[in-house]
Amino acid sequence: MANEPIYLASDNWSGAHPKIVEAMTVANHGAWAPYGQSDRDAALDAKFSELFETKTSVFLCTTGTAANALAIASMMRPGDVFYAHHEAHVRVDECGAPIFLSPGLQIDGVAGAFGKMNPQALATALETTAGGGLNAGRIGALGITQATEAGTLYTPAELDTLIDLIHQHRRDAPIHMDGARFANALAATNASPADMTWRRGVDILSFGGTKNGCWCAEAILVFNPAYAEHMAYIRKRAGHLASKMRFMTAQFEAYLKNGLWLKLADHANQKAIALETLVEASPRMRLAWPREINEVFAVVAKSDLAKLNEAGLHCALWQPPTAERDRVGSNEAMIRMVTSWATDEKDIEQVGALLDTRVRAVSLKCAPNVRWGVCRLFLLGASDLWRGGVGRPV
Repeated sequence: MANEPIYLASDNWSGAHPKIVEAMTVANHGAWAPYGQSDRDAALDAKFSELFETKTSVFLCTTGTAANALAIASMMRPGDVFYAHHEAHVRVDECGAPIFLSPGLQIDGVAGAFGKMNPQALATALETTAGGGLNAGRIGALGITQATEAGTLYTPAELDTLIDLIHQHRRDAPIHMDGARFANALAATNASPADMTWRRGVDILSFGGTKNGCWCAEAILVFNPAYAEHMAYIRKRAGHLASKMRFMTAQFEAYLKNGLWLKLADHANQKAIALETLVEASPRMRLAWPREINEVFAVVAKSDLAKLNEAGLHCALWQPPTAERDRVGSNEAMIRMVTSWATDEKDIEQVGALLDTRVRAVSLKCAPNVRWGVCRLFLLGASDLWRGGVGRPV
């Protein structure tokens, strides 16, 4: 009998959470004022303001690319340079959308390991612009991805350092945060939404919903009122002001109610912990770097990857980040596996079977009060015994 497919290529593969679907079904009845002008839309703005502990202007749209491109467009002046990690989504994975909405925009890539900008590299980039005169443009804005493209997290101190660097050159330089997996970042750190954003100096957040259980809903959250007026016109001009906004509003009502968004993100993160444990215990692949949210990056022999794919494992073949390319041999490949709100224990068990992790059940059935670290030690120890007592070097 063929194995059931295991979909771990992206959290975008998951459907919408039942409570989101129910909310959209309910919203389909009756009449709402269009274009985000209903009382329910105003109440959603108030809900986000309460959640983030500050006045927040909310602009809904349907995709993360639109959210990022619109946010950046509202910040930039002619000649401004936008600084982001050189492998950030806004720079390499949005088909030039930020530049399309900000004609002539220059996005300077800043190097750094594990998806995070290196402060010295950012300082050098800023100094190069500042010293280049008219031809070089002028210091514009900083874009930070939280969590990063490598599934890693900036600490509060790291965020402060980067933001302080650009503010040393331009006191009012706007800060954008790409939060496609913002919920996973919060669930992993237990930080408050405010502490991870505007209290650090973030002016606009692209608040992701689609990857974490929404159907088709992203929110641009503007904390700095200087950019809110521009955003309304930019969104309309770009064709992203939806007539039947009710269906996006209804999604976010359900998403935020009783902390559902964080519960879904925590579920995804916990399943990724289980997945990471299986990878660590497997003789067939190794971790590329430690997991921090719901993304697990691993290195596997190309011949083994083909067999895993044939057996039903759907993962993303990943281009190794520039700073980490030496982690992958010529006969190996890097892959990304992403868990979601919909990933269940059966999925993880199937991965364990494919990876030849014979004691996988131990890691999956720990009592709720037993920490994952204890389960992981047991699993790794048992797996090492199975391999003859020889552990694989990290």
